[in-house]
Amino acid sequence: MRKAMAAWPHWAGYAAAAWSLGYGALGLFWALGGDGFPFGRDDPDWEPGLSVLGDATRETAAPVIAVLGALGAVAGLAIARGARRGRALLLGFGWAATLTLTVVLTDNRVLMLVAYAPLLAVFAFTGVPGGQQLSELVPWSRVNLFVLLVGGLLWALAALAHQRRTAARCPACGRGEHGSARWATAQAARRWGLWAAVVAAIIPALYDASRLAWAVGIPLGITEEFWRWLDQTGLRWGGLFLSLMGVGGAILTLGLVQRWGEVYPRWIWFRAGRPVPPMLAVVPASIVSLIVLSAGLTYWRLRMVHGFDDWDMWATWATSLVWPLWGIALAVATLAYHLRRRGGCQVCGRVSGLPATMPLIWATRHDSYHRERSARYPTDISLTWDFTVG
Repeated sequence: MRKAMAAWPHWAGYAAAAWSLGYGALGLFWALGGDGFPFGRDDPDWEPGLSVLGDATRETAAPVIAVLGALGAVAGLAIARGARRGRALLLGFGWAATLTLTVVLTDNRVLMLVAYAPLLAVFAFTGVPGGQQLSELVPWSRVNLFVLLVGGLLWALAALAHQRRTAARCPACGRGEHGSARWATAQAARRWGLWAAVVAAIIPALYDASRLAWAVGIPLGITEEFWRWLDQTGLRWGGLFLSLMGVGGAILTLGLVQRWGEVYPRWIWFRAGRPVPPMLAVVPASIVSLIVLSAGLTYWRLRMVHGFDDWDMWATWATSLVWPLWGIALAVATLAYHLRRRGGCQVCGRVSGLPATMPLIWATRHDSYHRERSARYPTDISLTWDFTVG
């Protein structure tokens, strides 16, 4: 599995092509009258502003999906085979597909299902309270959003690999012959990444504070009548669960700039003192940043429909309007973490500050030598290179 994941630049284009072909086939099935069209008024969750495809119909949207799926399959195969002709067109299609599938077409229901995933796992064994079916909580229209998200992630990998490959950079790490830009060095990433992590940790605190207040009986940002309804239905405890999830997420976000985010702390006894695999933080944080950004844009669409006049209930919507900034800040903090933690590339052997042809094992020894020299002569700036975070 690890080798397969490391080889992602080779299979990403094929995976994106396969996904596009499969979803395009679904579009053809819907165009021919098949059941399960998940957009527009066929969506059981439909309400004005929830989805950008809220007004889509099977007759108009399904054929477009089929055509775009076929085009995606062709573009994905061209990317997988390293086509250089039409580079701008292929990259434009790839990044447009990434943005559309991960942020534009998805909505806040993805974040809702991710947040409630632990409870849904329990309900799968115990049943849903009140006799409701689990399929009613996770209908196909919601599952489809995750299918779109997966497709967008595959297209992101395919477009990134093709962009690097056709720019004479390593498809795996993105390094070129002339090294990294100044903003991408470990030292620079440490500075701007800190600010991004702090912003990404503070923003959800506004949401968490209101839900914690509701749980202890304080109707912060809502009417007394609404709070009594929350209390009678037990939903205030659901809000408490979400706020605790948010607090945990904020703590993990700060881990992107803390020592314990790089080395397992003592209280994780079975891994204490060992390095945290960078991708263990980078992959989930990257996905969550996209989900949060999409959810934030959804709340803006809903407000544009329903207006901004309901200020006696501001805690139910106003705290979510800053979520797009949260998603962007988390993505930036994650990028900074990746730039600080990445070591020598196992594919091209490049390490920051070293020639591209220098073997990786030599770079490791070279690194140890300079660390020892830096400890002896700390004032010699030329000997304070950090090769391990390249």
